[in-house]
Amino acid sequence: MSFQAPKGTFDVVPPRSATWLAVREALSRPPRLAGYEYVETPLFEDTGLFVRGVGESTDVVTKEMYTFADRGGRSLTLRPEGTAGVLRAIAERGLHRGQLPVKVWYAGQNFRYEQPQSGRYRQHTQVGVETIGGDDPALDAEIVWMAWQAQRSLGLTGTRLLLNSLGCRECRPAYRELLQDFLRGIDLDDDTRRRAAINPMRVLDDKRPEVQAQLTDAPLITDHLCGACKEHHAQVRSYLADLGVEWEDTPRLVRGLDYYVRTTFELVHPGLGAQSAIGGGGRYDGLLATIGGPDLGGVGFGLGLDRTVLAVEAEGLTVGETSRCDVYVVPLGAAARRRTVTLLRDLRAAGVRSDTSYGGQGLKGAMKAADRSGAAFALVLGDRDLEQDSAQLKDLRGGGQRPVPLAELVDVVAGAMAPAHAEQD
Repeated sequence: MSFQAPKGTFDVVPPRSATWLAVREALSRPPRLAGYEYVETPLFEDTGLFVRGVGESTDVVTKEMYTFADRGGRSLTLRPEGTAGVLRAIAERGLHRGQLPVKVWYAGQNFRYEQPQSGRYRQHTQVGVETIGGDDPALDAEIVWMAWQAQRSLGLTGTRLLLNSLGCRECRPAYRELLQDFLRGIDLDDDTRRRAAINPMRVLDDKRPEVQAQLTDAPLITDHLCGACKEHHAQVRSYLADLGVEWEDTPRLVRGLDYYVRTTFELVHPGLGAQSAIGGGGRYDGLLATIGGPDLGGVGFGLGLDRTVLAVEAEGLTVGETSRCDVYVVPLGAAARRRTVTLLRDLRAAGVRSDTSYGGQGLKGAMKAADRSGAAFALVLGDRDLEQDSAQLKDLRGGGQRPVPLAELVDVVAGAMAPAHAEQD
């Protein structure tokens, strides 16, 4: 009997896993440098959390959640997105009672029952950030900049930033009525009309061409913002300009979740095909209150690790370690193999990635393995070398070989690798 990964999932294996790890590091680096602290929440939560937090009109809640009853009869759901669970943790653990704003980042898997296709999976990984307890436009700009900077740090040039404002509790009701009046006059199926009755702005997010074709003359929220929202959006755009961020004003942009207000943005890449969104986010003032916390402002984003990897590959970029070790030890003889065990320990303790051949492999086979490993150096250790308390250090990239005393070996190798590691950092 053989098994395969479930439909809509995939394995991350070498050599692609090196790119995966490098992308995860790049996406998490900006928030770590900005003082955001790490949080991790359960893979499943009370179903009600997502119904209230994500929005009952969303496709996520109505069609895509993996919901099940546990043995105690409780309705639980595998995490479909990161924000609701993180805000639940902030409220439950009282993080909002300390210094504000609360600034956290996270990374993990989300689960949605969707039709699998390129760039869309039933299990996908996101890196996200959330900020609770501030309504300063500078926070919005910081969030957008971090998402943008992560893309640029990977060398991505095709990523586009779409930006919009969705108004607030003051100006949204009047716009909602205008939009609902407009939607009553176009041809929509029953499911879409039900969705429009709950949140008409969700219809603007409908990707079907036959729906989009009818929305050409739909009223735009940016034409109906209150004075405060106009000022907030203007300040966000001003800060982004100061930061050198390039964006496209997109007045029809509506993210697929109900909780967004004011600043809303999305990152898209043409190399991903129909599923072009890498991720996005925005402001969600009042969301914490809907799940039992205080009424505090919030803003955040979620970036798809899987989709960012696809964008990197689409642009033909090489990121991550191209080698699996720095030094490959080639022991020749039983005594050398025994000495190699402690030598590897000492090299690894010094931060040098090191490996060796096993099973008594000969010199020719071991050197081929050293080449395949991508190591910069090979350490050849034979009986004669042991008698002289030394090993042969062979440069696999530049050529050349020299003896190095065993007592100095770790320092010499670590020093030789330092410039390469500094360049990677």
